[in-house]
Amino acid sequence: MSQSPYSRIRPLLFRLDAETAHRQAVRLAAMAGSALGAAASVGLRPLPPTSPRLERRLLGMCFPNPIGLAAGFDKNATAAHLWAALGYGFAELGTVTALAQRGNPIPRLFRLPDDRALINRLGFNNEGARAVANRLEKTLRARPRIPIGLNVGGSRVHMGDPDREIDDYRETTRLLGRFADYVAVNVSSPNTPGLRDLQEPSRLARLVEVVRGQLNRLGLGVSAPPLLVKLSPDLPEDGVPEICAAALSAGAAGFIATNTSLARDGVSGSLSLETGGVSGAPLRDRSNRIVARIRSVVGPEIPIIGVGGVAILDDVLAKLASGADLVALYTAMIYEGPFVARRLAHELDRELARRSCVVADLVGNGSEQAPATVAEPQ
Repeated sequence: MSQSPYSRIRPLLFRLDAETAHRQAVRLAAMAGSALGAAASVGLRPLPPTSPRLERRLLGMCFPNPIGLAAGFDKNATAAHLWAALGYGFAELGTVTALAQRGNPIPRLFRLPDDRALINRLGFNNEGARAVANRLEKTLRARPRIPIGLNVGGSRVHMGDPDREIDDYRETTRLLGRFADYVAVNVSSPNTPGLRDLQEPSRLARLVEVVRGQLNRLGLGVSAPPLLVKLSPDLPEDGVPEICAAALSAGAAGFIATNTSLARDGVSGSLSLETGGVSGAPLRDRSNRIVARIRSVVGPEIPIIGVGGVAILDDVLAKLASGADLVALYTAMIYEGPFVARRLAHELDRELARRSCVVADLVGNGSEQAPATVAEPQ
């Protein structure tokens, strides 16, 4: 089998340190996104791979295919129009905080090629909600042909003060909510001290209620974006039911599972000792277990976006079988290249055609851990 163009240039990219390469990739993405945004303003908007087999209708919107961009790459929403062109069926931008912040000291992003993983402790480095809102005011006058999610998190200086934490999320939502097809509340990054404590059921319920209320006050009526909660892969599984119940009772419409992990299962070498969250292949099974647990708790109607360790078709199938309605990736772009979503969407469509089914038919009920490869229907 011939090598892909990306596999030939990846060794050159990997000579750069991880964050330098990331900054260059974001810069190129922003340039491409700007050009595509200009094209969108005159009605030229790319559509990612889609078919009646791939489409999902969830949360009041249509996802052309179930392969999405996870939060973390396009932190400042500089490339909103690019992701459909690369094959993504939806894109989640951010994480954005109310205040601009530089994040944790460099170095803070590490590749583990042998494990197909990353470790990051970036710490929500972003330009802040007002700057991102000003950008989206211009770039989203013409909407992409895919749903755009906006991921909101807490500013580091406000963590630990319950009232200021709430006000922080409220302000970010006030500024960004009108640009979002859905809003993701990030309470699960391991890189902002105290953030994961917001997963405690009573605190989570209060936060979700406030953010949901702010979305309702934007004056969008029935077009107000749904709210999803992004959870940690390191949650004890017996704590998931209470967390889900608290979020849903306060107004959440679904869940994103999962964020990065502090566990070091499946990683090796000296860089595995770096602090931060692990993403990529080692996260897959841990993420799938949390997806399955959420699905078993919330039943078949609540949407779940599965994130963690998605790089090849078997990963997509396993995530769906665990109970995810949609899947999202980020680390796979580092190892597989910018067109990984397009490849996965085409491969999934061929698999669905072979099985004579649609993607919704592959979504499991969370009753058992999904196998690496979903068995063919009998």
